[in-house]
Formats: sequence, C-alpha cells, structure tokens
Amino acid sequence: MWVDPERFEELVSQALDEVPAELAALMDNVVVLIEGRDIEDSGLLGVYVGTPLTKRDSTYSFVAPDRIMIYREALLDMCTSEEELRREVTVTVVHEIAHHFGIDEDQLHDLGWG
Repeated sequence: MWVDPERFEELVSQALDEVPAELAALMDNVVVLIEGRDIEDSGLLGVYVGTPLTKRDSTYSFVAPDRIMIYREALLDMCTSEEELRREVTVTVVHEIAHHFGIDEDQLHDLGWG
C-alpha cells in the first residue's frame, strides 16, 4: 500500500495524540522521527534509542535527546488498508514510547503491545 509522507506524518501525530496527557507530560528529552526503513533490519517497524527514564540518574544531563524512529516503508509494506496502517502506526508508537518508560519486550507482549 502507499500513502504520501504527509499523510503518514498525520497518522503518527494522531497516534501521539492518543497517548494520555499524564504520560505525555512525563516524556523527557525524547524526539519522534519518521524514517524510510532501518538499514540493518528492513522489516523493523520502529526503534527506541536512548536511556529509558527508569535508568536515568543524577549523572544524566547535557545529553542528546533519545530517539524514537518510526519506519514508514516497513509499516506500508505490512498493511493493506489505511485503517490497518493507522492501527499498526499506533501500536508501533505506543510500543516505542513504552521503551522510553523502561518497559521491555516481554512486558509489552504480555500487555498486548508486542
């Protein structure tokens, strides 16, 4: 399937808007980026790179923002409709934000966000 980059960005923004305000307010020093595809794993839908909030201590200062990358092409490859794409983008965004909060893969799978 295909959607233009602007529409895909809207879908990511909508997914971010679904994050409860209380949680969004706790996100710290993190940026969400949209990229085409991961060069090492072309099927990867998203990735969190950084120091989770649960691992930060008093030495955490003056560091570049953590990054959440959402991979547009991989998500488009796996979806057959815009509704399915919207759902998968939301799952991917929530999944990667959860890593920012220190939730690991096993916990995410147990919670249904794997």
